[in-house]
Amino acid sequence: MNNPTVSTLNDLLQITNDRIEGFNKVEDKVWEKYPNLKSDYNNMVDQSQKMRLELKSLISERNGDADDSTTVAGGLHRTWIDVKNAFSSDNAESTLENVTFGENAAIEAYEKALDSGELCPESSRVVQDQLHSLKASYEKFKNLENRHD
Repeated sequence: MNNPTVSTLNDLLQITNDRIEGFNKVEDKVWEKYPNLKSDYNNMVDQSQKMRLELKSLISERNGDADDSTTVAGGLHRTWIDVKNAFSSDNAESTLENVTFGENAAIEAYEKALDSGELCPESSRVVQDQLHSLKASYEKFKNLENRHD
């Protein structure tokens, strides 16, 4: 069955999995330099897990099979982060930039999904709510990044 809603939701599920994998890359030294971010970070991890479950539920309700993998682009980005961090003198600052980059990429994917017209009304509502959460977390990290430039 070729269901555009399920296909689009699976794309977002992969982006969310990329986000979770990216969060797993954040090292403890970031919290030594930015201790006030730890609770925001933990909220973003919890939020990502919740988003993942919501997307999988929507896919299942539409008789689809959840593609619980990550994207190729996300994998390449994580590899690039590893290489960049190996040569960076300030891994905490670099990691903060990478979180912001990843959040922005997720926002763009969500906006594209909403603009595609391929989501059913209930899925659109859930995706819109998730986009709102993504934008809020992006702003927190972007504002911090700007204060340290």
